[in-house]
Amino acid sequence: MPTPLYDALRALAGKNTLRLHMPGHKGNPLPAPELSGISAIDFTELPGTGNLYEPGEPFDAAQALWAERFGFDHCQFLTDGSTLGLHTGLALLCRPGDKVLVDRGCHRSVFHAMALLDLEPVYLPRPWLEGEGVAGPFSPSDVEKALDAHPEVKTVCITSPTYCGLLSDIPAISRLVHRRGGKLLVDGAHGAHLPFLGIDAFGGADAAAVSAHKTLPAMGQSALLFTRGIDPDRVRRTAAIFGTSSPSYPMLASLDLARDYMEREGTKEYRRVAGRAAALRERFPCLAPPLPLDPCRLTVSSPDGPALTTALEALGVFPEMEDGGHVVCILTCADTDADLDRLEDALEQNRALIGPRAEKLPPPPLPERALSLRRALFAPSLSRPLANCCGEIAAAQIAPYPPGVPVIAPGERIGKKELAYLQEIGYNIRSETRIVAR
Repeated sequence: MPTPLYDALRALAGKNTLRLHMPGHKGNPLPAPELSGISAIDFTELPGTGNLYEPGEPFDAAQALWAERFGFDHCQFLTDGSTLGLHTGLALLCRPGDKVLVDRGCHRSVFHAMALLDLEPVYLPRPWLEGEGVAGPFSPSDVEKALDAHPEVKTVCITSPTYCGLLSDIPAISRLVHRRGGKLLVDGAHGAHLPFLGIDAFGGADAAAVSAHKTLPAMGQSALLFTRGIDPDRVRRTAAIFGTSSPSYPMLASLDLARDYMEREGTKEYRRVAGRAAALRERFPCLAPPLPLDPCRLTVSSPDGPALTTALEALGVFPEMEDGGHVVCILTCADTDADLDRLEDALEQNRALIGPRAEKLPPPPLPERALSLRRALFAPSLSRPLANCCGEIAAAQIAPYPPGVPVIAPGERIGKKELAYLQEIGYNIRSETRIVAR
């Protein structure tokens, strides 16, 4: 498969030009052996390298290959993660002051985007899977009920897959939203690999932000924004508002190379890992089908997630995240069979810490909103231990990170039930948090 951007950078690097431009290393090896080779293709905007925020080659060809693979009109490369994609997507689909039907379990970057754009959230609470102790996927009827209650809403923002790997029915939800004249933005940060496995994870969405670096062999922060029915020039201009004016060309080239790899052996490797993940789910209590699940996300049930994580880390096995009842492991095409054998052995050694909690985790509470997101984030604030903040208004997200999903969002009142929930899921309520100054 072609790699237009990477090929253009290699060709220019091979010309041995006198680099009287950025970056400062001038193509010479960086002062660390691990980074020594990458500087050769680390360019700025030059004839032949293109401009990320303008039409032309090699970006047009490189991005078109991604768009075709994912079934969208346009793909915009990003070097600021899915955060940039979500900020851009909301700016494209909303006007300042609009109401947005937003997944209550969305990432904190969505809250920041709404504050910057002065959007008013209408929260869509996630269904709670009591047996599993996690927030479940949305059904079309969940979205329909919310839109019935708020017919003025014309933009919907949903996270799929979730950090635990649960998938909402995006094609059906998109049809519902479109019938009502609305637009759908999907935070698909953890789902970059799914279309390569034949899973229609983003079908029909008007925009989808996808973090290549989370689940594909791509450099950190490299991401993609897919759009449908939106002028590509407008997408580029809007991305330039929020994105850096000095994007990393090695990061952008890694997007080109990641797609090429997935079109070749990467998909086969992902299917191998999906098979190993299925076998692990049979051996250990985990989130598993018939739940609509990312086939490569391993969410292990535990009566004490933090204790299991500590035990695994002592064996050199580092999961992505944990909460009071689960440990989440991200499995990708880069995990060898030997890696997965090591994971399986570590889980077996700690089988006593694996299994459902005797006491089920409750659903997160819905706090009282006291101020708008924008006012709360930009208001004068002060820092105080969270345990001493009952009755105060949050000036920042209060959330376990990862996954960065706020239990209390800026502008919401910190109440007894919120503090109790955070303590129950293992959050340190003695840590400092920011509250709106009175």
